[in-house]
Amino acid sequence: MGQVESPLADRALAPKQGDEGSPESSIVFDESVAPALTDIRPGSEVLVLTWLHEGDRSVLRVHPRDDPANPETGVFSTRSQDRPNPIGLHRVEVVALDGLRMQVRNLEAVDGTPVVDVKPVLDRDE
Repeated sequence: MGQVESPLADRALAPKQGDEGSPESSIVFDESVAPALTDIRPGSEVLVLTWLHEGDRSVLRVHPRDDPANPETGVFSTRSQDRPNPIGLHRVEVVALDGLRMQVRNLEAVDGTPVVDVKPVLDRDE
């Protein structure tokens, strides 16, 4: 469906959350999904689901935020990229949309991360 293009190349150096200093990045979509992008507007917030391709699928417990001072916790209670089914969930703001390229902010995924879906952020009133 698409792929992240980001200056973040090393997951060890990437911020833990998108709003913790992630650079603006882009999602480049496959031509086959172009009609699905037509109603996304700059300023919108969307949820981006990614496949955390560098994640370790054997990990079941982690020290949150990779800090050994934090007690070991089951991965389903964390946002660790290491987990049995490494699906990433990212709330981002759309900065611009140019053809198949969506520029976003607050995406902490590394360059080359596959994008599997995009969903709108809905207010409870909608």
